[in-house]
Amino acid sequence: MSTANYGDIIEVTAPADFHVHLRDGELSKLVTPHVHKGGFYLAYVMPNLVPPITTTVMAIEYKKRLKDYSGSSKVEFLMTLYLSDALHPSDVKNWKAAGIVGVKSYPRGVTTNSDEGIESYDKYDELFKAMEVHGIVLNLHGEIPSDHSKNICVLNAEERFLPVLANLANKYPKLRIVLEHATTAAAVNAVKACGDNVACTITAHHLALTVDDWAGQSFHFCKPVAKFPDDRRALQEAIKSGNKKFFLGSDSAPHPSLSKSTATATSGCAAGVYTSPILLPLVAHLLDSFGAIDRLADFTSNFGRGFYQIPANSNAPKVLVKKVQGVTVQAEYSSEGKTVVPFWANKQIEWQIINDKE
Repeated sequence: MSTANYGDIIEVTAPADFHVHLRDGELSKLVTPHVHKGGFYLAYVMPNLVPPITTTVMAIEYKKRLKDYSGSSKVEFLMTLYLSDALHPSDVKNWKAAGIVGVKSYPRGVTTNSDEGIESYDKYDELFKAMEVHGIVLNLHGEIPSDHSKNICVLNAEERFLPVLANLANKYPKLRIVLEHATTAAAVNAVKACGDNVACTITAHHLALTVDDWAGQSFHFCKPVAKFPDDRRALQEAIKSGNKKFFLGSDSAPHPSLSKSTATATSGCAAGVYTSPILLPLVAHLLDSFGAIDRLADFTSNFGRGFYQIPANSNAPKVLVKKVQGVTVQAEYSSEGKTVVPFWANKQIEWQIINDKE
């Protein structure tokens, strides 16, 4: 279904990843430079550290560390806070000045470092109203915890969450809401049915994977899990259609390779797929595979920037990607005793960055 020819070149202005995990400590030192390596100039940073980022001071200090580790002064880090009882409506007015753009909601226990996640949104009514007033975005991990008594598991946890999305969108019509890392056709349809205050991120790996790819393959295991072929097709069609509600949030989630490759009788492997160092070429390769390469700039920059009201300025860097015969993805990245394995390690991608104009 590719519509591109070898040698074709596409320009993207200031690519923006609106969902990325950059960890902390030595692992953060290793992976933070990969934002720029992967072709990106904006990183919307998730707050689920240990302990989670729940105060302005913590966010400012974390941002400073990321800038120190980045390796490029041109990369912009947008910070988020972890939705919890530590957030107060009276503080919201100060967040934008501190570089805090959104609040991330994690239902308790559904993904990495979500043990302090929420069980009900009702008690955050005043917080959400303040976020409406001051233009702070609500980012939703759109799953509910597994409950076998109600026939809820990882395969339908996202679909069961969608009524919550609709309720929040209707109750707070001026609150910008992003359903993060959608994996199902039902989620795509739910986002389309909501008003203009609701948008949706799609990851690169969910454009490639289905259940068969992660069942038995720990390096493809993430939360939410990839679903069925028709769900993957719905994600692809959402991008191909040019609907502005859908844009890139990589959910690139690095874990030490041992924790990804190892499960025991009492604990599973870590959940997360790591795409940052190959992100723009990978997205180009995937969009090209289903005839949507003409949507690359919109999906990786324009639409997300539009929703977040963060347009690229006239001097913004331009990144050129070219279709080539094939570039082999590096097997691993290591530093200071930490090793991470990227998505599609040792496989070939048919697009590469050829000229990163800062």
